[in-house]
Amino acid sequence: MSFHHVSVLLEETVNGLNIKPDGIYVDGTLGGGGHACEVCRRLGDKGSFIGIDQDEAAIEAAGIRLSSFGEKVTIVRSNYCDMKLQLRALGIDKVDGIMLDLGVSSYQLDTAERGFSYTKDAPLDMRMDRRQELTAKDIVNTYSEQELYRIIRDYGEDRFAKNIAKHIVIERKKSPVETTGELIEIIKKAIPMKFQKMPGHPAKRTFQAIRIELNRELEVLKESLDDMIEMLNPGGRLCIITFHSLEDRIVKNAFKKNENPCTCPREFPVCVCGKVSKGRIVTRKPILPSEDELMGNSRSKSAKLRIFEKTQGE
Repeated sequence: MSFHHVSVLLEETVNGLNIKPDGIYVDGTLGGGGHACEVCRRLGDKGSFIGIDQDEAAIEAAGIRLSSFGEKVTIVRSNYCDMKLQLRALGIDKVDGIMLDLGVSSYQLDTAERGFSYTKDAPLDMRMDRRQELTAKDIVNTYSEQELYRIIRDYGEDRFAKNIAKHIVIERKKSPVETTGELIEIIKKAIPMKFQKMPGHPAKRTFQAIRIELNRELEVLKESLDDMIEMLNPGGRLCIITFHSLEDRIVKNAFKKNENPCTCPREFPVCVCGKVSKGRIVTRKPILPSEDELMGNSRSKSAKLRIFEKTQGE
């Protein structure tokens, strides 16, 4: 199956980067190269672009799509949490813009054997980076009931987390849970029928929770945001597209902290903590997909774009 992914909030994100023709720009979640292609079109001869992704299929697809831009493009297979190390290896300390498009690509969802989709029966995998040994199958079959409950509650925000975890443990004692179809049937048994009839697939939240846990998605995001802001040149921008409230909350709070890091009590007339603002939040409210985009790509419906700009002269 060829790599196909419809870029979400394409114009809004690329415009948000406020691209300089001779600037250096990084996409930490390269995917099929949709956002990257538009960024590269706006770069001059002295501009450069670095694309990072941990998925080998994305790397291959983006390499083909961006080949016409020649030497101005560098593609690295890695996790964006290693962005600073990867850029230093290329002799780069500062950049003019960074973007992240978080979540699962259309290709990953539509390729059954990747195990991300709850609409297709396939082996329980869900690895963003297939070099990783741990899979979703390992989590489902080895985590304790309490651990399963924790991730389904915290990362899936499912009201039936406790019952789902209980049913998984009961069923895996009979035989290991091997496929997405088997897991879906277990989840359905744990959720009352009247709630199964409500909009949305009953397994959606559990699949999300397992995927987040397996790929350390929230930990990686939390650990990377401050570094990415630090890597920006004055006037440089960080654009991040999130797809669920957990991601969005992390980004929103990190941007707030970097805009106003002061920890002094409110009654203090002047700041004495010495913590200096790193920049400003460009988007007081997140940018959402237009009606036209929602009609053309239903997977964009939960997308939110937030933008942070590094302080001039810092």
